[in-house]
Amino acid sequence: MKNYLLSMYQPEGPVPGPEVMDRVMAEVDALRRELESAGSWVFGDGLHDPATATVLRASGSEVLMTDGPFAEGKEHLGGIVILRAADLDEALAWGRRYAEAVGLPVEVRPFATEAAG
Repeated sequence: MKNYLLSMYQPEGPVPGPEVMDRVMAEVDALRRELESAGSWVFGDGLHDPATATVLRASGSEVLMTDGPFAEGKEHLGGIVILRAADLDEALAWGRRYAEAVGLPVEVRPFATEAAG
């Protein structure tokens, strides 16, 4: 089994209201429970607004600290899921379901090392 990162990218702007978010969160919670039942759930959560980010950058013997996200853009990382899957096809199938549930682009990437257990 390998660990995969599902990164969800959301557009700049206000978060949709409860009439949209309640449905999305119910679908995401159902997916989490399904992953747990399959023994594939590792971790997942949403992130605060990118304005809450702090970037640390090593420069010689100093570490420079800047407020805000590393990259400026019209989309930002809004949440992540880490899951275990037998192969990329299985991870992509979960990613597809998350994309359908949240209505956002979902990037699927394998971690460089094998999952433990």
